[in-house]
Amino acid sequence: MTKAEEKQRLRRVIRELERQLSPRYKAESSSAIAAHLLAMPEYQAAGTVFCFVGTEREIDTRPILEDTLAAGKRLCVPLCTEPGIMELRAVTSLDQLVPGAYGILEPPANAPQMDVDEVDFAVLPCVTCNHLGQRLGRGGGYYDRFLAHYRGGTVLLCREKLSREEIPLEPRDMPVPWVLTERGLYEDGIPARLG
Repeated sequence: MTKAEEKQRLRRVIRELERQLSPRYKAESSSAIAAHLLAMPEYQAAGTVFCFVGTEREIDTRPILEDTLAAGKRLCVPLCTEPGIMELRAVTSLDQLVPGAYGILEPPANAPQMDVDEVDFAVLPCVTCNHLGQRLGRGGGYYDRFLAHYRGGTVLLCREKLSREEIPLEPRDMPVPWVLTERGLYEDGIPARLG
């Protein structure tokens, strides 16, 4: 089995697991993950935050997005412009977000574009990951391209029940140094203190 086939198989397994999660667990884990993130000194010190807008299947990032704006930080979110390509676009209100091509809330096309070097702290999604920060995305390569050029602080959000020890990797797959689950923060695979 090729790495690409292993990834597809694992995506199917995780999607089935995700479907079986209770709404209560999903809500509680999302809430705990957001609270952990807001306690991270790296987030608190950041002037500009890049964060995905969570879908129903992902972590609810609305509390993170709202806090970023309320704290007076600059917020940028992804705008998918073509397959595999996303741009970082600044928003000043969540009311500016509109459903995009995949039903994911995105900034409008006229939102100001930001350079990856302007971002101090990035919050990334995954289908699954391990505590070492090795992630499996949806397969579009959007975030791998972002990580290939980004050098700032990065945290990966994942529910503990969807994390896995073994993640099939290809050379272009970029690990993320911090992983947040509802249990807390992991730095390079080791539980770390928040705050």
